[in-house]
Amino acid sequence: MKLALFFPNARARLGACMLLAAAALAPAACAADAFPAVIEHRFGTTIVPAKPQRIVSLSYIGHDFLMALGEKPHALRKWFGDHPYGVWPWAQAALGDARPIVLQGQIDIERIAAMKPDLITGQWSGMSEREYALLSRIAPTIPPMAAHGSYGSPWQVMLRTLGTATGNAAKAEQIITRIEGRFATIRAAHPEWQGASAVMVSVPRTGAYSASDIRGQFLAALGFTVPEVENPFAPANAYYALLPDEDLSPIDTDALIWIDARGSAPRLKRLPLRPTLRAYREGREIYAGRLLSSALSHSSPLSLDAALDQLVPQLEAALDGDPGTPVSSMAEAGLLPEVR
Repeated sequence: MKLALFFPNARARLGACMLLAAAALAPAACAADAFPAVIEHRFGTTIVPAKPQRIVSLSYIGHDFLMALGEKPHALRKWFGDHPYGVWPWAQAALGDARPIVLQGQIDIERIAAMKPDLITGQWSGMSEREYALLSRIAPTIPPMAAHGSYGSPWQVMLRTLGTATGNAAKAEQIITRIEGRFATIRAAHPEWQGASAVMVSVPRTGAYSASDIRGQFLAALGFTVPEVENPFAPANAYYALLPDEDLSPIDTDALIWIDARGSAPRLKRLPLRPTLRAYREGREIYAGRLLSSALSHSSPLSLDAALDQLVPQLEAALDGDPGTPVSSMAEAGLLPEVR
């Protein structure tokens, strides 16, 4: 039962948390597992009284984070793709023999209630405040942090939050240290990338991911600068900006990565003004097909290694200073300029 139902303000809930710690948990166990866990977020405070056993993950990418921590969700929310249980290849080993219930589409409060979860996680879920209030009557519920939008939480923030909520805080820090170390090693090996501009752009509808989006954060972690592109269609959208096809100049960066999980390469090939881009003429485009674009779009502790494995060689080819060096992904997709 969620304590927030009975203690409506944060100070009272924190007091309740301390009482629980003193009365219900042995001191040694409390120190080891850090329960009750207190998590501040955009809608208030959530207390997780004990290590959860039945976790419902409503985040489109959050199940990757839970499985990286060794927690297999009771139910997960599938984003896209046709992989077993909505889990992409980079996370199948972590899923193992688990058989989570697969949710898809809008948040179904009644169905979630029937599962009797003891934790509901919803970073990167689009959860509204009303949905949070309803879900909190079922189980402790974790929406995004206040400092980030619905889809702007850095992967480190998401992992730390879930690490705290599941009693895996130390493991979360170990994972963060390892992955950030890999990014640092790649940055050190490529000083020419530091400060160069780069952007990821959706192919099915031409749209640029901003610096605050997880794909922009990925590029920044490699040392690139990500241009802020004004969204003429939805100015309030901070992570993604649709572009008119008649003006692609905002995305003519030093490295231009086309994100395409839907097999839309023919549309990209027909994009009328693409040949006017400097990135096109100088061979500095990269095509991220279904698996790579999905790994980048998840940007989870399980997908980041797969994304780095595939993208770094492509960036090296695109930014080697020789327009004649073909980028293999562009060649395989039939997108290289016919004549340079």
